[in-house]
Amino acid sequence: MASALRPITPPPALAPPAKPAGAKQPPRLPSHLFHHPSFLLLEMCATAAEVRQILPLVIKHGLYGEYNYQTKLLGLFSRFGCSGEAALVFDSVEAKNDELFHTVLKGHAKGSSLEAALAFFTDMRCARVRPVVYNFTYLLKACGDNSDLRWGRDIHGQLVVNGFSDNVYAMTAVVNMYAKCRQIDEARKMFDRMPERDLVAWNAIIAGYAQNGMAEKAVEMVSRLQEDGQHPDSITTVAVLPACADIGSLRLGKSIHAYGIRAGFASLVNVSSALVDMYSKCKAIGTARLVFDRMKVRNVVSWNSMIDGYAQAGNAEAALRLFKKLLGEGIKPTDVTIMAALHACAELQDLEEGKRVHELLLHSGLASDVSVLNSLIAMYSKCKRVDAASEVFATMQSKSLVSWNAMISGYAQNERPDDALNLFRKMQQQSIKPDSFTIVSVIPAVADISVLRQAKWIHGHAVRLNLDKNIFVLTALVDMYAKCGGLHLARKVFDTMRERHVTTWNAMIDGYGTHGLGKDAVKLFEEMRSSPVQPNDVTFLCVLSACSHSGLVDEGRKIFATMKRDYSLEPSMDHYGSMVDLLGRAGGLQEAWEFIEKMPIEPGISVFGAMLGACKIHKNVELGERAASKIFELEPDDGGYHVLLSNIYATASMWEDVARVRNMMEKKGLQKAPGCTYIELKNAVHTFYSGMTNHPQSAKIYAKLDEIIDDIKAVGYVPDTNSIHDVEADVKEQLLNTHSEKLAIAFGLINTSPGSTIQIRKNLRVCGDCHNATKYISQVTGREIIVRDMQRFHHFKDGKCSCGDYW
Repeated sequence: MASALRPITPPPALAPPAKPAGAKQPPRLPSHLFHHPSFLLLEMCATAAEVRQILPLVIKHGLYGEYNYQTKLLGLFSRFGCSGEAALVFDSVEAKNDELFHTVLKGHAKGSSLEAALAFFTDMRCARVRPVVYNFTYLLKACGDNSDLRWGRDIHGQLVVNGFSDNVYAMTAVVNMYAKCRQIDEARKMFDRMPERDLVAWNAIIAGYAQNGMAEKAVEMVSRLQEDGQHPDSITTVAVLPACADIGSLRLGKSIHAYGIRAGFASLVNVSSALVDMYSKCKAIGTARLVFDRMKVRNVVSWNSMIDGYAQAGNAEAALRLFKKLLGEGIKPTDVTIMAALHACAELQDLEEGKRVHELLLHSGLASDVSVLNSLIAMYSKCKRVDAASEVFATMQSKSLVSWNAMISGYAQNERPDDALNLFRKMQQQSIKPDSFTIVSVIPAVADISVLRQAKWIHGHAVRLNLDKNIFVLTALVDMYAKCGGLHLARKVFDTMRERHVTTWNAMIDGYGTHGLGKDAVKLFEEMRSSPVQPNDVTFLCVLSACSHSGLVDEGRKIFATMKRDYSLEPSMDHYGSMVDLLGRAGGLQEAWEFIEKMPIEPGISVFGAMLGACKIHKNVELGERAASKIFELEPDDGGYHVLLSNIYATASMWEDVARVRNMMEKKGLQKAPGCTYIELKNAVHTFYSGMTNHPQSAKIYAKLDEIIDDIKAVGYVPDTNSIHDVEADVKEQLLNTHSEKLAIAFGLINTSPGSTIQIRKNLRVCGDCHNATKYISQVTGREIIVRDMQRFHHFKDGKCSCGDYW
């Protein structure tokens, strides 16, 4: 950039329009009244409240009817945005000259609605008041601020008719109006047609490009500005810094910072605030804090930039600390401050602090701000208080599309898919058109329900909304189809995508893994490595999990080694847990334990949990006890680990130890989540628990189950009763036969046509006996049965399972 600034020359004063011959001239105020105390006091007024205090004094001395007092009051009320009071003064003036009309119009443009300003402008034209250039600049600004393109075009047309199309100030206002109405191409046309351009005009087009998401163009125009002989000023800097942030160019941002220092305006509060924002968004949060700390004067925008910078950088603790410091210094928070604080509370899942921020916004006059309330919904949802989020949503008088999206997403995130889908349907009933964010919020709810018919239904919505080319929607569809059992449809969507994000690859790799197709997952991972998209930490979690579920130990070892060596990605606790799971499932329990001991970080519950699960599969009591001991030292709230250890003891017939673990659970108040299985039939989801008898078709279900058990026993099924004790053998078998998976399958056999596929979903890992029985049921009935448990899909067909009995 150039090293000096060109001073901006103020516009020449506009001469008042000539009055027609014989026009009535307003009376002049006697000179001695200019020195009256009331007039001097009016000269000193800085707020509308002060004007109202002086007004009784003016009236008391009989000066209200004096023309110069009227014009003074009119000017003050207009300046302070009191358009109603200005109108009253205006109406009381008998001899109105053009200047009065211009003053009132300015007041309307600043302090009234756009409709009121335009109505008064129409009155001016009817009164044959000759317009001046600033009439149009004020109105165009109001149109731009209200994004009213229709009226903006009309005012532009009248500006041309009145001969101001060559006026630099008028055309700058036109450029600014089109840019704010998101018509940046039109703004550029007007800019290019200007016979001369000053720095204000350049700043308008630069800001227009930056505000319309065209950061590269904004930066390009700064270069052209200098080629045109202009020197960027502080306004240019504030306009272009957000563009640097948008393109993530820290180098360019630093260059502009250096220019600002040389030019002497880097310490201005608006420039410093923009620098804090730029450094934060370019992930140089430390530098942003240095700029912030060196600011001699800070406004609320400065604080907001720094607080939001911390929140967006993932340092929610620092964001909240700075937020509390802002409050401690007596600075009144704005909507941006509150939203940043709520975002930090959401990331920390700090419900108590979130409630305090909620209380604060109620006292800050922001309780009706839609954007703030949307952030409040998101905070409560992430803090697992979707009920509180729903209360906020229900009390909102005005709901934006973002409000609906936030609430739908909140339900989906909190495992309330039915509520998410019902709200989506209600949204459509109210004729609110969904956007890509709506669809991306609804799709996880459909995936959670795991019904392929509904997956196709929401895909159809995306097509009808012309969102079937949106990369985020398509990625969500890939993930949804994989989670609904339609892996071939997931791959079909994946293959049609012209552009793929890293999340897209991850969803497809994970889909192969959860369906037991580890080799396909590894193959796709190798394709990804050859593509322009680089794997991230989640990619490695997906592919390692796929290797684990398919017993691909050698492949998993190699992939884990490439993580740090080829991509400089440091393995997290989850990656180490996946490796322990991979080695342990394959029977390498000793190798898995040695791997844990050599970990460079302290192993967590997930690592020892994977070890304990492997010990359950391979019935290793010794290592199982060691893993469980480490888990219990970390004091988990999940009773599932105690149940795992209990099952290991039960498999080894160590019944006293089983009782000891159960007693330990009882003392700690820990419970295992009850197993349940879901099946959808004719738009209704039926839920089954082990041994339940209150289903309307219970008698038919148990009769069918008895029939099926006899049939599969005839072809080789033997119930696995090893995990049940303290009851007779026939009772053990009866307990196994009433597991929720078997009840759901029997219900499906009764209520669906022969040969059709039965799909069920279980909230826990499918047990060994049900897995074995389902293989035999698929054989004797000729049905394909798809079971989605908490970890993966099992496709049963012709007496075999897609997992190869390795799960």
